[in-house]
Amino acid sequence: MTRKTVLSYSGGLDSTVLLYHLLDQGDQVFCLNFTYGARHNEEERACARAQCEKLNVPFVDIDLPFISKLYKSSLLKGGSDLPTGDYDAENMRQTVVPGRNTILMSIAIGFAESHEAQRIAIANHADDHGTYPDTRPEWVSAMALTAWHGTYQRVGLYAPFTHMSKAEICQTGHRLGVPFAETWTCYAGGAHHCGDCSSCHSRKEAFQAAGLSDPTRYG
Repeated sequence: MTRKTVLSYSGGLDSTVLLYHLLDQGDQVFCLNFTYGARHNEEERACARAQCEKLNVPFVDIDLPFISKLYKSSLLKGGSDLPTGDYDAENMRQTVVPGRNTILMSIAIGFAESHEAQRIAIANHADDHGTYPDTRPEWVSAMALTAWHGTYQRVGLYAPFTHMSKAEICQTGHRLGVPFAETWTCYAGGAHHCGDCSSCHSRKEAFQAAGLSDPTRYG
């Protein structure tokens, strides 16, 4: 029987590599794409939808407007200025959307139970542990227990990049033939990656550390 996996899929580099990884494993994948008022949601969704159409993967768009209304983060439209420069914990803390991954994965758990999927998947990685609490191994373990004990069919949680760096994810994607130029990382949004925000810096540094050429068009 083909395994069904529900992927929280933004259209970013990390989750696109995970999508290709799941397909390479032979999974039947359902991609859930969430918009929640982030500055770059439109660009991410366009990339995510294009990838799913190309790969013939079911794409489900889910809008969560309450997040931008109730929560505070420089990542959200109307928030404070985005940080620029190095991707470090102090700089990036401004971009934390409190509880975001917990909310998204809770929705994925319910979707998985409703569609008889065996597991949900998320592309969190080690470079984010210092900044984003809901990417850390302890959070993954807690969400795995929530998914398992909160469903009749014992939904699993798959987070294979938890202990990997973004550079290692780039190397994995390179082996899988991921079209990196068709993914979105920039937090600022716009026609092209700005090249200045801290998220763009992390993308540049990851390709460099991985020993790969960066195909991204920066503004």
